[in-house]
Amino acid sequence: MAHRAAIRSIERVVGENAPLQDAEEARSGIRAMLDAGSVLVLTGAGVSTDSGIPDYRGPNGSLLRHRPMTYQEFLHEPAARHRYWARSFVGWRHMAQASPNAIHRRLAQWEAMGQLSGIVTQNVDGLHVAAGSMNVIALHGDLEQISCLDCGALEGRGHLDTRLHEANPGYLERIELDPALVNPDGDVSLDDVHVEQFIMVGCLVCGSPALKPNVVYFGENVPAERKARLKKLETRSASLLVIGSSLAVMSGYKLLLDARSAGKPVGLINGGPTRGDAKANYRWRSNIAEALGILDAHQGPATHL
Repeated sequence: MAHRAAIRSIERVVGENAPLQDAEEARSGIRAMLDAGSVLVLTGAGVSTDSGIPDYRGPNGSLLRHRPMTYQEFLHEPAARHRYWARSFVGWRHMAQASPNAIHRRLAQWEAMGQLSGIVTQNVDGLHVAAGSMNVIALHGDLEQISCLDCGALEGRGHLDTRLHEANPGYLERIELDPALVNPDGDVSLDDVHVEQFIMVGCLVCGSPALKPNVVYFGENVPAERKARLKKLETRSASLLVIGSSLAVMSGYKLLLDARSAGKPVGLINGGPTRGDAKANYRWRSNIAEALGILDAHQGPATHL
């Protein structure tokens, strides 16, 4: 049942559910939220596309060609898990080379100026922290850490990559990688021949090949400790600003529902419709980098990032 629910979440289509709002009205409302301070920002894949990492549900999103693995597949299907690691071994080096873009840097600046209470991100790329943001909750974890499904041991992704290189000499050289085909969860499509040729290594502690990125996959719950940190951050925030997310996944959409329940203003900045459009006070349909630049321009001299 959990696997079927995960598939439904992956396949959820977010369509128009509210009239478009005048851009100036949306801009003015969101600017007022930032001026008041203590804004909780929730970010999705749309903030990292300018760093070369594709989103899931945009016009060129990865879901058009690729279905992410579910947690249940990681647990119970060794062949699917092996296929993931072959694909991730190829795709991860593109993710590792990604650097923060102007959106990440501007949000870090807003936090330093005291306008934000913190950032909750659905992304697993670590780019908010790399940009200098201090109070970041990676809701779905970070690709930089690997966990063993059998004994729970942890290993850094870079260290695992070194071991995979040693076990697969010449493997990467035999594959032509199109960066545009790298998925947000760090893997890339490979043919069956290359998947079969790939050699997986085992856990450093128990030897098990059942390794998994320490991220929350579809069908998996956000850890209780992370939920507790998030609740504290929500409590001390005055409003919610969602940037670059369709809110198709419940873990993100719940933040909007919580804010509405508490009577807090909600703003949305996204290039397409979101699941929360009908519930938001301000919804700005815009290129994200341009929208954030306009918001800066309306508080004083434009920031050059």
